[in-house]
Amino acid sequence: MSRPTIAGVARVAGVSVASVSRVLNGLPATEEMAERVRRAVDELGYVPDSRARSLKVGRTFQLTLAVADVGNPVYVTMMRAVEEVVSAAGYRLVVTTTGPEIVDEVALVRGMARGYADGLVISPLRVDDDLIKSIQECDVPVVVAGNVPAKAGVDTVRANSPKGMALAVEHLVSRGRRRIAFVNGPADTVPGEARAKGFAEALKMQGLQPVVAVEAADFTFAAGRAAAPQLLTSKFDAVIAANDLLAVGLMHELVAAGLDVPADVALVGMDDSELAEQCFPPLTSVNLGSAERGRRAAELLLARIEDGERSPRRIIVQPTLSVRRST
Repeated sequence: MSRPTIAGVARVAGVSVASVSRVLNGLPATEEMAERVRRAVDELGYVPDSRARSLKVGRTFQLTLAVADVGNPVYVTMMRAVEEVVSAAGYRLVVTTTGPEIVDEVALVRGMARGYADGLVISPLRVDDDLIKSIQECDVPVVVAGNVPAKAGVDTVRANSPKGMALAVEHLVSRGRRRIAFVNGPADTVPGEARAKGFAEALKMQGLQPVVAVEAADFTFAAGRAAAPQLLTSKFDAVIAANDLLAVGLMHELVAAGLDVPADVALVGMDDSELAEQCFPPLTSVNLGSAERGRRAAELLLARIEDGERSPRRIIVQPTLSVRRST
């Protein structure tokens, strides 16, 4: 019979792993939550792992979140969600940037051996065999907020970009738009590949052909503006951008070219970040669940720290569409 784990206590109590950790570590919690956790502990006969107890003095009680660009609003949303979960469990969160290159992602994962954190959530922009190997061999638990092959055997939480793209295309078609263009980021990235594939599949489902597909240099506001001239040589009545930064940069150039958004061109972004509500007109955007992905990734990391032998989990967060005035 397997030994009861903190994840099992969380299931029986009907609370998160972070909430169980909070109660067991004596941190502030509601009396109702504390009682549910205590009952579950008694029911399962849960006893904290003596090895974990003995190592506690050596723990940093610090966790790391690594993202490609800390200035991207979608990562800020993810960071807030991760921080809320891990702080409730008694951990500090350190946020770092990897940049766009795999070599820097690999270096960061391997650097975890220096012992400055007890675990890592990483959202890699690019993935290859070296990165996967470094995650598998890492001295501390790692959770990937992104897409890696199932055979990698690591905990992952990812967005459903193809479904999100289908929501965007269906919405534009319902608005009478048929000549839909696409502005992507680099296609060799995890989000770029997924969104390009999703766009092609979504158009096919609607019986449409792409007017034009432009690959921007990266996923930034400036790249969105720079991609506009390639777009403006085509006839289109709608554009989907691979994220909100690209969409808002593109919006600036469309307006500068004398086009009205949405009368002449309907515009949809992806990520549904704070930026989508702050621009004018407010941007219709696909919400890919960045907060939910952050929360679930943090919970997986806490569970992995508690029970390093459990089977890896692969979680897919489903998208929704936030309709605003740009369409």
